[in-house]
Amino acid sequence: AGNIYVADSYTSIGSHAQPLESSGLIRKITPEGVVTTLAGSTGVYGSTDGAGAAALFYHPGGIAVDQMGNLYVADTLNDTIRRITPEGVVSTIAGAVRETGKRDGSGTVARFDSPFGLSIDSSGALLIADSDNNTIRRITPDASVTTYAGRSAAPGADDGERATASFNSPSGVVFDAAGNLYVADWANCTIRKISPAGEVTTLAGVAGVPGTADGFGAEARFSGPTAITADSAGNLYVSDTPLTGGSAVRKITPAGVVTTLAGDLTSRGSVDGVGTAARFGRARGIGVDATGNVFVADELNHTVRKITPDGLVTTF
Repeated sequence: AGNIYVADSYTSIGSHAQPLESSGLIRKITPEGVVTTLAGSTGVYGSTDGAGAAALFYHPGGIAVDQMGNLYVADTLNDTIRRITPEGVVSTIAGAVRETGKRDGSGTVARFDSPFGLSIDSSGALLIADSDNNTIRRITPDASVTTYAGRSAAPGADDGERATASFNSPSGVVFDAAGNLYVADWANCTIRKISPAGEVTTLAGVAGVPGTADGFGAEARFSGPTAITADSAGNLYVSDTPLTGGSAVRKITPAGVVTTLAGDLTSRGSVDGVGTAARFGRARGIGVDATGNVFVADELNHTVRKITPDGLVTTF
């Protein structure tokens, strides 16, 4: 329907064991630009299910929306997956609150470790970048959790059959129209592809070799691919955000050609403008609308930015 949903996260530290100050809201922005809070409470972290402000989150990360308008949220530091109905009622569908682990199973029997990006497949199943487990997990509509790809024993960069492939802190996932799953493999500085047949390949970048170069496939370099989305034409858009330096939004064509759509990986800021003249504080969550406009959660600037198809960046 053209609404944007934002995981509005804040935490003073990134620790499960020693939370000091955190809150988490799920915000809604209508196509007209009207912002409301759908769920969560400002200045209060927690794991409470319930409606609207009665529900609590602890550093929510990725969001996915199904065809019925339900939102699914990776509640990252709670190590859970939450569901929000269109009316704003929040429930926990998988994982146990701050019980870090890697266990498949049904609903709250399953365990995650810092889940972040989410995507929904054609059957209604959720695919989750389980970042600190170095795996991609899958949750069916009946809340059965399995490991879809990757080995959790140690990080790696191996391509191959999805059960034996390896990842290194994957943070974003998205499906294209053909059923391919793309993974922003953050610590490997690569974009990975999982075919419907289960074959994992590296689409762009070189594992362990960060950089800023545009180019085809392995010629390109990423510095910290964090979130990923896809448009109807099969183009991918990636928020490329290393821990230090700048922040940029990269575009990958279906043929694997990488360009920098906006921003600069050597310099941060809050500048609106065209292409590499624009600056982001820290580009994080990313989405694209039906007309090809890209929307970016600019974390350090506390704003949502809009990028038109020709690269014009404004503060939305």
